[in-house]
Amino acid sequence: MIKLYRHELSGHSHRVELFLNLLNVAYESIDVDLMAGEHKQAPFLALNPFGQVPVLVDEEVVVSDSNAILTYLAERFDAEHRWYPTDPVLRAAIQRWFSVAAGPIANGPAAARLVTVFGAGLDHERAQAVAQDVLTTMDAILAEQPFLVGAHPTLADVAGYSYIAHAPEGGVSLAPFPNVRAWLSRIESLKGFVGMKRTPAGLAA
Repeated sequence: MIKLYRHELSGHSHRVELFLNLLNVAYESIDVDLMAGEHKQAPFLALNPFGQVPVLVDEEVVVSDSNAILTYLAERFDAEHRWYPTDPVLRAAIQRWFSVAAGPIANGPAAARLVTVFGAGLDHERAQAVAQDVLTTMDAILAEQPFLVGAHPTLADVAGYSYIAHAPEGGVSLAPFPNVRAWLSRIESLKGFVGMKRTPAGLAA
């Protein structure tokens, strides 16, 4: 059985958990105690020398980096290529959203949440400003189409969902972005959807 090394409050971990459930692929979750520094200890570093969750182990195959894992799972289990279409234009569009997930989303809503939830020593105001910018762009795109690269959900949506859905935990309101909120609802209505655990900050938002 596939093993997923993760942390329950990690959006990077959640995007992999979400996709595994959307694919209806059985897996075992193995919690990594980030607060205790387990991800920096030798056993975990043997799986991922960068010391980051998530890590997926599929028999002899070890894949780290959440977006790399999404790609691997799509190629491995999605024979119809619904989530990662073979069309080069669509693949390029998905790759662009992977970059958005690793760039503005990570430096915006994800970073703002790191400050409020985990006490990270980051510039909260800057992270909130980046979040506003990326949400504004996404809202305009989603005014024209239901999902990030068109009419159907793809890996782009899976990569973007977790930190956008939990942006209020970082003090970033989604109220001004109706198209983003509608997009989140469409993802949450997909068969197999599972949410990420909400923190006290998120429950109070």
